Amino acid sequence: MVNYQKYIEIRSDKRFGKPCIKGTRISVYDILNWLSNGMTIPQIMADFEELTEEMIYACLAFAADKEHKLRIAS
Repeated sequence: MVNYQKYIEIRSDKRFGKPCIKGTRISVYDILNWLSNGMTIPQIMADFEELTEEMIYACLAFAADKEHKLRIAS
């Protein structure tokens, strides 16, 4: 399992507090949206050279963890 905390940060002064890849303004939502619209990981990495495959998987792990916590809280 990817340790998403290594790659994702939430800062109130960046993208209105949305979770982003550390050192970038690319949000988790951006990456999930690209994937859901059919972009492949290599395509995303080609467009954004600062991203690695592990960073993209960290976004998926973050979303899965968030979903899991929502189900537990319900």
